[in-house]
Amino acid sequence: MALARVVEFENVNSESIGQVRAQIQGEPPEGLPASEIVVLHDAAAGKALAVVFFDNEDDYAQGDAALSAMAPGDTPGTRISVTKYDVVARRTV
Repeated sequence: MALARVVEFENVNSESIGQVRAQIQGEPPEGLPASEIVVLHDAAAGKALAVVFFDNEDDYAQGDAALSAMAPGDTPGTRISVTKYDVVARRTV
């Protein structure tokens, strides 16, 4: 079953979200076997959500370790929560 790592950030500004966009559109980070990455930004509230999808538990564990090891300056803001979810339905139209 696919899994999602959902991270909530606060203190996110347009400049930092632009850096995230550039990173995601470039080469994937080393040690991140993600199948998809979605980043949502609420500019008015200064918040963002990053949803990273993994195909299986092993990929999730490897990706979680890589993302958890990121320096605070490499994230779009202050990380306030990290939650693991089972992906029960997914569709791209």
